[in-house]
Amino acid sequence: MKRKYILSFLAIALLLALGVTGCYVNNQLGKVEPQDERKGKYSKISYFSPEKDEFVSPKEIVYYAEKVTGGNSGFARFFKTSPNAPKSELPRRMLTKNDFPEVPSSFAAYWLGHSTAIIELDGHRVLIDPVFGNAGPLPMIAKRMSVSPLLREELPDIDVVIITHDHYDHLEAETIKFLADKDIQFIAPLAVGVRLQGWGVPKNNITELGWYQSVTHGSLSITACPTVHYSGRSYNDRNKTLWASYVIKGKEKNVYWSGDTGYGEHFKEIGRKYGPFDLAFMEIDAWNKGWPNTHLFPEQVIKACQDVNSKILFPIHFSTFDLALHPWDESIKMVADMAAQNNIELLTPVMGQKVIPGETKTIEWWMLK
Repeated sequence: MKRKYILSFLAIALLLALGVTGCYVNNQLGKVEPQDERKGKYSKISYFSPEKDEFVSPKEIVYYAEKVTGGNSGFARFFKTSPNAPKSELPRRMLTKNDFPEVPSSFAAYWLGHSTAIIELDGHRVLIDPVFGNAGPLPMIAKRMSVSPLLREELPDIDVVIITHDHYDHLEAETIKFLADKDIQFIAPLAVGVRLQGWGVPKNNITELGWYQSVTHGSLSITACPTVHYSGRSYNDRNKTLWASYVIKGKEKNVYWSGDTGYGEHFKEIGRKYGPFDLAFMEIDAWNKGWPNTHLFPEQVIKACQDVNSKILFPIHFSTFDLALHPWDESIKMVADMAAQNNIELLTPVMGQKVIPGETKTIEWWMLK
């Protein structure tokens, strides 16, 4: 009888644990618009397919299992400690809200690791793709290789949050919930707003943009542009939301944020329409021959920077998550060498360092490890 009670207790505890876990994961997934609403809103947009009920990349995203380099690309790898991670913590400058000026600078940037950054422009503070934890729906999935230099609770006052797409390494539910009750303008690609609302952001604080659509915030003009990529947070919501890069133009400075993207003609088009740029934040990592047009290879980073006509290259999307089965410092080493060969100025602060583009000198900190 005692054994029966113990087994019953364990069974109930297991069910409760599974239920709690299920609720947690479901909340991390977020909401999507119903199919009828998507078709009603987006069926006339050239980059939405009513037949497939999904947004369409400028280039079809391809995957070749036989060409994957660096090991097994299966999902199970995200539960393990990455063999490509640095052996010790990477250099960083820890920040608190007191380290930020009360009035944001006219032009400055703080890289917080991967694709999370704060840009100060014209006295406005813009937070992009805020992720401070892991890159998956559970804490043990896709852990950070390096701790964030800033806790979300230590964020300074933010004027605008920009989201490039809804992948976990760019859109973190806990951070959105933390920011939801602040007086912040959220800017996101089409159909991402429902996810934000589900995590508490008021609908009136959300602006959704299609490609080549713009919104203003004070003196800033923010324009969403195409990328070669895809979206989704689960197996059944792939491409139900849009993804984007952004042009952020102030009174005197013009900034480009690449988002996640493979190489394509969109870079030249963006350069022609909105360039030249004073600064281009370009993703440099997560490339692999198995998925050749999902992210930029190092040589494509240089070509993209030239295409958009930017004075300075600011590498992002590296050293934080092992997404592509190569050493954490491989991309930055290659990009730095190629930038020097092509006379491209490189801005490479350690995580948390405040930089003023065109003035601040940075070092090759990855060579110090």
